[in-house]
Amino acid sequence: MGITTIAGGPAEVAMKCLGADCEKGAGSLQCPTCLKLGKESFFCSQDCFKRNWVQHKALHKATQENSRSRNGFYNPFPTYSFTGTIRPVYPLSPRRTIPTSIQRPDWAETGVPEGERRLGTKWSFLDTKGQEAMRKVCRLSREVLDIVAAELRPGITTDHLDEVCHRACIERNAYPSPLNYNRFPKSLCTSPNEVVCHGIPDQRVLLDGDILNLDISLYHGGYHADVNETYYVGDRAKADPDSVRIVETARECLDEAIKLVKPGTPIREFGKAIEKHAKSKNCSVIATWGGHGINTEFHPPPWIPHYAKNKAAGVCRPGLTFTIEPILTLGKPHDQYWPDDWTNVTVDGKRTAQFEHTLLVTETGVEVLTARNEDSPGGPIPMPVTTK
Repeated sequence: MGITTIAGGPAEVAMKCLGADCEKGAGSLQCPTCLKLGKESFFCSQDCFKRNWVQHKALHKATQENSRSRNGFYNPFPTYSFTGTIRPVYPLSPRRTIPTSIQRPDWAETGVPEGERRLGTKWSFLDTKGQEAMRKVCRLSREVLDIVAAELRPGITTDHLDEVCHRACIERNAYPSPLNYNRFPKSLCTSPNEVVCHGIPDQRVLLDGDILNLDISLYHGGYHADVNETYYVGDRAKADPDSVRIVETARECLDEAIKLVKPGTPIREFGKAIEKHAKSKNCSVIATWGGHGINTEFHPPPWIPHYAKNKAAGVCRPGLTFTIEPILTLGKPHDQYWPDDWTNVTVDGKRTAQFEHTLLVTETGVEVLTARNEDSPGGPIPMPVTTK
């Protein structure tokens, strides 16, 4: 429980404090929960706010219920203690359908990736035919990511982006790999601001100043591709030094790791390069998540740690296809789940960013199968100039 100060705002107009036992005029202090709900509620002091908290918080529930009855949207986890400003906005749209003509992974109907669950620790190395199949599905995944990213702007919902992604996959005779994977309900992951990964597209409207990760995965011709990028939503995000620092550092960390990929490079080396660069920009690596092998299965071995001093065994060899996908945060490198068991967020509500490519180890180095095109949306920007 806390109270927010609004300087130079509507509190300067004379009004009575909302404390039930208070006859004083209102100051410039507002209830932060009411602000999030779009209501004004001014109190004369922090002490007055605390004395009236039990009675006042009943208004929050009433406001939420009225809002739901008014527009049909609601927060499905009203008692959950959110770490940041992002809230889920339900109801989710119905599950999108896939034409029967499109080849499906084994979890499409059951939600259970049986093939993955039977995998041991053996790595797969692709022959020429498999490598060509990976090149094609990765090219398609880049096309889909760019189509979805081109839609980004303040005022649209992440559910709209899911619809765009789903349609683009179908048009390419491809199955969106996340759909029903361990019962994930959508065709892509949308992770704004403090959401680390695996955000579920819903009815939340994107705001000028948000940053948003789009994570696209496709299944085509019996092979999977995986790629993601973090984008700025509106000009306010591009003008925010912290947002630019976390996004561009995450982008650079992926680039630094890719420079090391070649036959003979130990898998453990990537995390060392990522963490070194992250720390140089005062960012932290979230160690929970890592890269992975990818081919006819979505997440086969090997596991690719993104932090230093890891114990990963094995070295790169020609024919290996895998992802590197570091996730960085401005705050503590710890995460937790929303009650949906998918949406992963930073514990302190600080912003986070991620970038991912699918890579092929060649005889002489690496081929970035999901590389950006010259006209791909997004891309690096310089740090904004700030003045006191």
